[in-house]
Amino acid sequence: MAEYSCLIVEDSPRMRQLLVFALARVKNLRVTEADDGVDGLRKLASTKYDVIITDINMPIMDGLKLVKRVRTDPVHKDTPIIIITTEGSQEDRQRALQLGANAYITKPIQAPQVIAKVKELLKID
Repeated sequence: MAEYSCLIVEDSPRMRQLLVFALARVKNLRVTEADDGVDGLRKLASTKYDVIITDINMPIMDGLKLVKRVRTDPVHKDTPIIIITTEGSQEDRQRALQLGANAYITKPIQAPQVIAKVKELLKID
């Protein structure tokens, strides 16, 4: 059976924990955590992930800059990216999707919604 990997880039330890807990329900999904965009890029430099979940509002490097950087990297340019954020405006959603995000989920998140989106992007039943 195939094994998948997910990188969660989120500065809030509580939110990361919630996402890790939710994604533990997805069979054969290995989750790695990064606490900001720079940490996320560091992890992307050494490992290829099947899906990336990122917040927008983070210190040092925000999620939109991370999406932009990932989309210009030949190794990760096609990796699905899910944005999870408190920024619910249509303008923020449009900007994230224009930069290359595949999905945009506003907080407070519902675990089933995140699980369904990850499974959809990874084409898991």
